[in-house]
Amino acid sequence: MKKNSYLINAFVLIVLLLNNSACVKNREFIPIENTCSSLVANATYSDVKLLYENETIQIQEDLIIEGYIISSDQVGNFFSVLHFQDELVNPTEGFQIEIDLRDSYLFYDLGSKISIKLKGLYIGKSNEVYKLGGAFTSFGNLSVGRLPAAIVNQHIFISCEERKLVEATIIEISDVNKQPINTLVKFDNVQIIEEEIGLSFAIDSEETKRTITDCNANEIVLLNSGYSEFYNDRIPIENGSVTGVLVRNKNEFQIIVRNTNDLNLNQDRCKGLEEISSDQIFISELADPDNNAGARFIELYNSSGTTIFLNGWNLNRYTNDNQEISSSLDLSGLEIYAESTLVIAANSEEFFSVYGFEPDFVAGKNSPADSNGDDNFQLMDPFNNVIDTFGVIGEDGSNTNHEFEDGRAVRKSDIKIGNALFDANEWIISNDSGGNATINAPQVAPNNFTPGIR
Repeated sequence: MKKNSYLINAFVLIVLLLNNSACVKNREFIPIENTCSSLVANATYSDVKLLYENETIQIQEDLIIEGYIISSDQVGNFFSVLHFQDELVNPTEGFQIEIDLRDSYLFYDLGSKISIKLKGLYIGKSNEVYKLGGAFTSFGNLSVGRLPAAIVNQHIFISCEERKLVEATIIEISDVNKQPINTLVKFDNVQIIEEEIGLSFAIDSEETKRTITDCNANEIVLLNSGYSEFYNDRIPIENGSVTGVLVRNKNEFQIIVRNTNDLNLNQDRCKGLEEISSDQIFISELADPDNNAGARFIELYNSSGTTIFLNGWNLNRYTNDNQEISSSLDLSGLEIYAESTLVIAANSEEFFSVYGFEPDFVAGKNSPADSNGDDNFQLMDPFNNVIDTFGVIGEDGSNTNHEFEDGRAVRKSDIKIGNALFDANEWIISNDSGGNATINAPQVAPNNFTPGIR
């Protein structure tokens, strides 16, 4: 009987302990001490990404990579993912691994150096982002999913090195395409856009996009979780700095903060960007490659000695013999540095594949950058003045002195200002037919084109 009494008491104690552990009122846990590891990396992030060949695969090699944790799920703005970069300062690459582990910050806190055993993990790519993790199958299609919690510690190890502070890389919003994703960045002199003043960080239970802007009208998405502890807080309206993890979804760059301490917004908002005119901005090259319509682009040039902001400027395309605008590109938020170009592509992926670098801006299909060579163009300043014209509005370019079908129109190097009236003598024009002082010489990308070079 005494023995049964002990058993009953022990059972009650266990129930009470389990009940208490299930009724946690907040997420202020004491970080768990992990046994550290002295694993040594034998591969770079680039080595690992090269394993991916257009389909998700399981890694079979005994590869190890290392990095520094830059994300945290402590307040819920990150969920089931670890973001890490290769260096504490000035990283060259970043990566992410999907894990089915809640409160992962207790094991892998900010600044912790980790080593990852890759054998058995899966690598894939979606929306232009490489990912590591477990396997996820849907309708027979294999993709990267969350690594089960039970085996996370068999692949991700904490280094014996002391945890250190990761230094965010300070960049401009206009330069995000030059910065590796999955790295910690900081934007200075930014603020929430006027249209979103007074809004909360997120809508309850929904992933929500907000927009931050700099004083030159460059913008980037601030991505917030509707499950975060601060989702219902109002975003500060002042100007200042924002720090977070730079991520990407297809062609859209986004920043995710770890907590509200990543926002230091306490300065006066910047004033509206002044609109200016200049005849030293003009069209310098139009491209319709004979071998690849996806590699089309249009290039602008700034011949002045100062940076010019294009707030309020527009580039208009008149298709064939149309006298009405067929498509218009708002150039607000863009800028051209002194004696530099602005390359506007029709197709981002194809442009990069052909020319080997990212365009300054992507205008899309049927835009002014996507001409088949018999269209006309006008560059307009903020006050609706014509600064530069290519072609004759209302005249189909076919068999004229401004046809560049399957070819190229490039401004002569001695031209320093725009011309509201088209003058063929300012141009060297190649096409697939010749005549009317043009050259019969179809142009092939990339060899016959010079985007970004004046």
